[in-house]
Amino acid sequence: MPETWTPEAVMDIVGALVLAVGTLFSLAAGVGLIRFPDPVTRMHAATKPAVFGLLLVLAGVALVLRDAKVTTLLSVAVMMQILTAPVSGHLVTRNAHRSGDWDAAGAVIDELAADEESGAE
Repeated sequence: MPETWTPEAVMDIVGALVLAVGTLFSLAAGVGLIRFPDPVTRMHAATKPAVFGLLLVLAGVALVLRDAKVTTLLSVAVMMQILTAPVSGHLVTRNAHRSGDWDAAGAVIDELAADEESGAE
């Protein structure tokens, strides 16, 4: 521990903790991608904890580096991740549904099948 608790020292420690938590979320996402049985559940592992883990890692980097240019670039990366992750997860799940590579018996509601039957895609 530092002898004096300067704001920079506190931000370094908080940044390191946020980085560590972000890497744990990313690790959990990787384990979920390997362990989950079907594409629909894998999609959750690929989008939710992976995105949150990346956001925490980028926030930790911003706290440690404390540079306006880096923070601006990291903000762009955060926005792109937030915009693209739901779309990619939706497309993966839709493709799995169309190909029949998902656990239909475990679904409570299957709205996509009703849309496909009515031709409302």
